[in-house]
Amino acid sequence: MAHGWKIAALLAAGMFAVASLVAGAPWLEHTLPGGLPLGNALAAVGLCALAGAAVLLAGRRGMVRVAALGALALAVVWLPVSVAMAGNLTLVFSGGRGDAWIALSLATVVAVLCALAIASATALVRRARRAPARG
Repeated sequence: MAHGWKIAALLAAGMFAVASLVAGAPWLEHTLPGGLPLGNALAAVGLCALAGAAVLLAGRRGMVRVAALGALALAVVWLPVSVAMAGNLTLVFSGGRGDAWIALSLATVVAVLCALAIASATALVRRARRAPARG
C-alpha cells in the first residue's frame, strides 16, 4: 500500500482530535491568533483528517471514492459554515441557528465516519482479493 504512512498519519491525527474533544482537554479552550478557539480548529482538523484517510483508502475511482470526496468537502466547509452561521469564532449560537448547526455537525460527522468505514471495508476486500491463496 503506497499510501500506508499517510493513512496512518491521518488516522492518528483524527483519533488525537477525537480523544482530546471527548476527554474535554483544558487546552482546547486556548485561543489561536485571530480569536479561534483551539478546540474548534482541532475539531475541523480531525474531521478533515478522517475524511482524508477515507479518500486515500477509497482507491482511484468508483462510488466509494466519490462518497469519500464528498465527505472531505463537507468536512472542509464545516468550520467556515459554522462560523458564518454563528456570526462569531467561538461558535456561540442564538435562536434556531443552533439547531441547524447541530444538524449540520451531525451530518458532517456521520458522512465522515460512514465514508471511512466503507472505504476501509472496500480496501480490506481489495487487499484480500490480491493476496495469494494459501493452501
